[in-house]
Amino acid sequence: MHYALPDVILQPLVDAALREDLGRRGDVTSEAVIPAQKEAKLHIVARESGVLCGIDLARLTFKTMNAHLEFHAHLEDGAALAPNTIIASIQGNAHAILSAERTALNFLTHLSGIATTTHEIQSSISHTSTRLTCTRKTIPGLRDVQKYAVRTGGGRNHRMGLDDAILIKDNHIALSGGDIVSTIQKAKAYAGHLIPVEVEVDTLEQLQLVLQEGVSLVLLDNMSPEILKKAVAMCEGKAATEASGGITPQTAKAVAETGVNFMALGYLTHSARYLDIGLDYL
Repeated sequence: MHYALPDVILQPLVDAALREDLGRRGDVTSEAVIPAQKEAKLHIVARESGVLCGIDLARLTFKTMNAHLEFHAHLEDGAALAPNTIIASIQGNAHAILSAERTALNFLTHLSGIATTTHEIQSSISHTSTRLTCTRKTIPGLRDVQKYAVRTGGGRNHRMGLDDAILIKDNHIALSGGDIVSTIQKAKAYAGHLIPVEVEVDTLEQLQLVLQEGVSLVLLDNMSPEILKKAVAMCEGKAATEASGGITPQTAKAVAETGVNFMALGYLTHSARYLDIGLDYL
């Protein structure tokens, strides 16, 4: 189950996006060709199958443009979409509707694309116990909503930021003195009992050292499925496992079948396609 983000988180994103699109003079096209007081009713329509995400951002976009617009959502985030599904209806001042159109659709198409991609990949590995997670490879300023879209599609979130957990990577080890064991010891001393410690490894030799020292989770980076299987066996009963590194929808199934507990895909947020959704005058 996922929970919708509150408006207080979404409103600043809507404000910034509308300011960007309206520029210095507003919607000069609508002002030029449509009477100022004209009323209209338009519908947000799915043009392909997928998973809906971003309906509250769309609502806020139209209502911010004109508080008197009537926005009626026919579906909630997480709903399955088919071609020609009416997602929402907007009625009121035509200028305001058209001025908010692109911003609302940008949120919907992007976030629904992430939710759809997440759902498709999670479905492809549903015969395994591996859970799909995203990464911090997000568009600056949009992390909260991109990670929300992953949850909407059935995935899980990795760290929201640098303060969630300790994740020791190769650069941390190198700049800490080059010794993986002493680096882990420093991290565990700093963390106390409340902050989990995860360590990235790219060889089985590194993994053995990490397991001897003891950590909550190991990040198995850029390992082939054959090596991943060996790593998972080594970690049994000692640490949870997470695979990462260039995993795509095409390779996810083979990675999941190695038995890893989690699989981190930057692909979910940096490469997911946009879902085709439009605003139609029916």
